[in-house]
Amino acid sequence: MKWLEHRRIRYTLDHYPLPREVWDKLMHEADIFSGLSAVERAHLRELTTLFLHRKKLIGVQGLAVSAEMAVSVAAQACLLVLQLGLDYYDGWVEVVIYPGAFRVARDTTDTIGLVSHQEQVLSGESWSRGPVILSWDDVAADLTATHPGHNVVVHEFAHKLDMLNGSANGMPPLHAGMVREHWATAFSEAFAQLQRQVAHAGEHRHHPGMNAYGATAPAEFFAVASENFFSNPHKLQQQFPAVYAQLVLFYRQAPASRRHASALAQATHQGSS
Repeated sequence: MKWLEHRRIRYTLDHYPLPREVWDKLMHEADIFSGLSAVERAHLRELTTLFLHRKKLIGVQGLAVSAEMAVSVAAQACLLVLQLGLDYYDGWVEVVIYPGAFRVARDTTDTIGLVSHQEQVLSGESWSRGPVILSWDDVAADLTATHPGHNVVVHEFAHKLDMLNGSANGMPPLHAGMVREHWATAFSEAFAQLQRQVAHAGEHRHHPGMNAYGATAPAEFFAVASENFFSNPHKLQQQFPAVYAQLVLFYRQAPASRRHASALAQATHQGSS
């Protein structure tokens, strides 16, 4: 039946192409895609096309999801699975997009059984077998790269990958050849290091190695590390090299290397012109 699936994919790519001007503008302006080769961009475009055909992007609170918005969300989501495949996003359909940050209310129970009502304002959320929920204001802000290391789309879709083997715990299903103990050691040590950095940030006036939200739970550390891996890879490689190395193995990409190679190529081109 693989031939039938291949025909369906080919049909989708041929009959539902992305608007060229929208794609070219996104690839030119969004820093998170810098360094991708022509072959990688072509593959990303195919994945983005298929993603938009398989998923429903729904605007709420009066938000109309334009082609530009849909393509930008889908392309960033597909960047995570560029070398893994869209099957990693099977089992759910909807991406819900709010105009801005959204409020959620939940009842939580502590260790002694006391129930408390809490309200939070979020820029994104991921449900295990449900939708990914995003704030468009935050998605748009991340595309400008004014805050390297922040990317709500990468964060929430990293949670989706983390939840593939159960609840989010900071360890997605690892590939054959990856060593579980190496992953656990790299992430647990870095998580503890970030917690120490956050705890002492005020005393030493030093900023933590990455967003302090990553110190709240192992699942959040993996999602925040993934944000940095794709949007600020050199800093992640410098601050937490063992984590960066494990993410290279998991995502089967090396953003720091490709950005470095791209920068060298641009410098060479400018020098010869």
